[in-house]
Amino acid sequence: MVNGLSSYLCALMFREYDVIVVGAGHAGCEAAAAAANMGSKVLLITMNMQTIAQMSCNPAMGGIAKGQIVREIDALGGYSGIVSDKSMIQFRMLNKSKGPGMWSPRTQNDRMLFATTWRDMLETTPNVDFWQDMVKGIIVSRGTVTGVVTGMGQEIYAKTVVLTNGTFLNGVIHIGEKQFGGGRMGEKGATGITEQLVELGFESDRLKTGTPPRIDGRSLDYNKMEIQEGDEEIVGFSYLPIERIKPAQQRGCWITYTSPEVHELLKTGFEKSPMYQGRIKGSGPRYCPSIEDKVTRFAERERHQLFVEPEGWNTVEIYVNGFSTSLPEDVQYKALSMVPGFENCKFFRPGYAIEYDYFPPTQLQFTLETKLIKNLFFAGQINGTTGYEEAACQGLMAGINAHRNAHELEPVILKRSDAYIGVLIDDLINKGTDEPYRMFTSRAEFRTLLRQDNADLRLTALGHEIGLASDERLALMQNKKDKVEIIKTILAELPVEPTVINTFLAEKGSTQLNERTRALKLLLRPEIGIKELCNAVPELSKALDGMDVLALEQAEIQAKYDVYIEKEKELVKKMATLEDLIIPDSFSYDKLSALSTEARQKLNKIKPRTLGQASRISGVNPSDVQILMVYMGR
Repeated sequence: MVNGLSSYLCALMFREYDVIVVGAGHAGCEAAAAAANMGSKVLLITMNMQTIAQMSCNPAMGGIAKGQIVREIDALGGYSGIVSDKSMIQFRMLNKSKGPGMWSPRTQNDRMLFATTWRDMLETTPNVDFWQDMVKGIIVSRGTVTGVVTGMGQEIYAKTVVLTNGTFLNGVIHIGEKQFGGGRMGEKGATGITEQLVELGFESDRLKTGTPPRIDGRSLDYNKMEIQEGDEEIVGFSYLPIERIKPAQQRGCWITYTSPEVHELLKTGFEKSPMYQGRIKGSGPRYCPSIEDKVTRFAERERHQLFVEPEGWNTVEIYVNGFSTSLPEDVQYKALSMVPGFENCKFFRPGYAIEYDYFPPTQLQFTLETKLIKNLFFAGQINGTTGYEEAACQGLMAGINAHRNAHELEPVILKRSDAYIGVLIDDLINKGTDEPYRMFTSRAEFRTLLRQDNADLRLTALGHEIGLASDERLALMQNKKDKVEIIKTILAELPVEPTVINTFLAEKGSTQLNERTRALKLLLRPEIGIKELCNAVPELSKALDGMDVLALEQAEIQAKYDVYIEKEKELVKKMATLEDLIIPDSFSYDKLSALSTEARQKLNKIKPRTLGQASRISGVNPSDVQILMVYMGR
């Protein structure tokens, strides 16, 4: 009778959903929002409703290559860019001294405001329901996922399931010789899912990440540090006209440094370090090492930079970026107290390392659906990535494709030439990862095309076509596109007399004119920008009056880098020929004795769809690709 009543109540509480999203971190939030905004009935399950969209590590979004990802999420219709802009306390465009393919936006954020803004946006998104509980397993029928089982025993059914478990799968926290279970400090880990998935045939492994101590900002002496101000112009992430803070309102960050004395003090804790004593088996992030790793791997350096970052508008809590550690608390405190400005520091909590389960992403399709279980998707750190931005974009794509699976629509797959998101997913599936994967501009061979400034021009039409990007977004993108063409036409046609421009050219150290020249030709000079050209040429300023900053910037970039952009487009076309060569599902690699053993093993495991994909698999050489082409009659 009790079981019958329980089943009856469960049926009343839970209808069958189109998409269940497990986990409400950055991946889970984007997945739930995307699927719901496209029309799916979504249930977002989290172990703690109070930590939705928690910034578990640093209170910042974007940065090198990551900023491009946030802009791509926004261009497609995701929420991360909007939330970041609404909660920013500082904005900086990184790499401005380099070409525009390297420019990367970054925001410092109010940690609590970021999370509450995300929750507000989810709660006002139609079709999103919430449930607080741990998911301990999935329900599978005939090779297809049909729902989940929660810690309280509820069976909740759905057409598709997206797992975004972050660092919670069998998570273990390490501080010196202490270790205890947890998904992050103060929260329990998730159990049951790894064991079930392994029984179903999935391969799992362990990874490690870490976080620095949190400090009471009132105990620091900022006069001993270098201040790092925000930009004088705030661009932000979102292409929507969001009300952002004014430049003068920005909070400052600071920079300080370790020293040889700090390094020697840190070494005294190595004998109790979980990393060096072998208690942590998982690989850590190579490109975001702990302070003990820095001291060991870069022994020749006398100091390492530390970024002192405020956690928000209304808190004194400070994040010490660059001092990630799992050393004993007393060693952390003594070492940090020797850093300039930290002599009297007070800890809110020590740094720690966390070890957790992940599933090598070679087990996924390009949609992020698993190869073993139909309609089951993985997104975020469960796939071996690190970083909010990497997780968020996977959640977005998993949410899109879970929705499309649920409604029997064709999948959406971004290529490497379409977006950084495409590069990330392609890397994960073809190369896998045995350490936390982080995005860099160097990973994108078409980074001149995949700039942060043109993410809307690249992706908003697609987002609108699939029902995610709004009509407003599409109209804004088209308006910008039209303005850019008008600006380029004006530049190409407007003549500039030597008498008007030569004084300005002399001041810039640029060759003076002997005859009338079109404005566009002057703009192509590397030392001249469009704003200063407008200031020097009144006619041009008048012709471009009313054009917004982003359209002017876009026109300038397209004009200056036209040759490089066209070269990359040609390269994309050449690469596309391999992408068009489909490998039949029935193709047998074992019969090709000319292939290297490693190539056969990798090709059998990953089962690439095209020769282009095969060519990017780690261990498959150009000679192996030629052999495949011969046997396929190409």
